[in-house]
Amino acid sequence: MGGGERPRTWILTGSLENFRISAARGFDLIGFKQRRRRQAEQMRPGDEVAFYVTGVQEFGALARVRSEMFEDRSPIWPRGDKQEDYPWRVDAEPVVVLAEERFVPAVELVGDLEHARKWPREHWHLAFQGQLRTVGEADARLLRDRLEAASGVAA
Repeated sequence: MGGGERPRTWILTGSLENFRISAARGFDLIGFKQRRRRQAEQMRPGDEVAFYVTGVQEFGALARVRSEMFEDRSPIWPRGDKQEDYPWRVDAEPVVVLAEERFVPAVELVGDLEHARKWPREHWHLAFQGQLRTVGEADARLLRDRLEAASGVAA
């Protein structure tokens, strides 16, 4: 990413358990899976990350990237079946964090998200498989607006 380019918005897919750990830390750090190194390397300070929570299929937070990617394998998030330690990390800060009962259901957004239109409507959940992806400006604005509205904080 060269100078002068707009910050990007990413969707990070993760478990509720990992979300809760990140929330308890104040979203000060975001970790990415081993195979996501190339994407994590593209992150820049100012980029934003929307947290999509699997299982519940809802968005729970938006955080802003504060550093370039670095490697750190200290255990923070559960390693799970694949013994993943989320080694590619960025420092971050919270923008909007929702209480779990206020999460924004993804199904309410799929008709408006350009990213989700790549899949048949009945298979909208495929839009959020895989750990990490970028979205365009319109989707970024929609996600930010809906998260802010759900939080009760005026934009």
